[in-house]
Amino acid sequence: MTDGIEPGHHERTPLVRAMARGFIGRCPHCGKGRIFGRFLKVRPHCDVCDLELAHHRADDLPPYIVIFIVGHIVGYFLLETEMNYDVPLWFQLSFWPLVTLFGSLALLQPVKGAVVGLQYALGMHGFAKLPVPRAGTEPQGEETRHGSGDGRSADRAAGFGPA
Repeated sequence: MTDGIEPGHHERTPLVRAMARGFIGRCPHCGKGRIFGRFLKVRPHCDVCDLELAHHRADDLPPYIVIFIVGHIVGYFLLETEMNYDVPLWFQLSFWPLVTLFGSLALLQPVKGAVVGLQYALGMHGFAKLPVPRAGTEPQGEETRHGSGDGRSADRAAGFGPA
């Protein structure tokens, strides 16, 4: 029987696995270290594999995704209860905002972790470099670059082209 296939320190984790690891708050590269230091504050680097996490650019995507998901779920159940049951207005006005608030707070951190995992798996925003393996685990070498072969893509600032 073979063990599960895990990428080495020099290989990038596949997209779905990296996003799943980010969703549960783990490092998208090794799956062991934690991403978050506080509720939404991403750590500067992974404590286990030394992957730099500080240069991620999650920005507004996680809240948009959370609004989309929670809005559809709450909207569906709100419409269902309004159309099929005789629920008092005071209950509707007090219950659904609480469900929306707690649902949003519950999903915000996992969705942000998944977005960081997405950026890692696609090599975006400084994730082009993988961490150098620690001494004793694998032979040390240079950092592995992913992206265009000329080496300039990781050095350039983000934008639409040369200024």
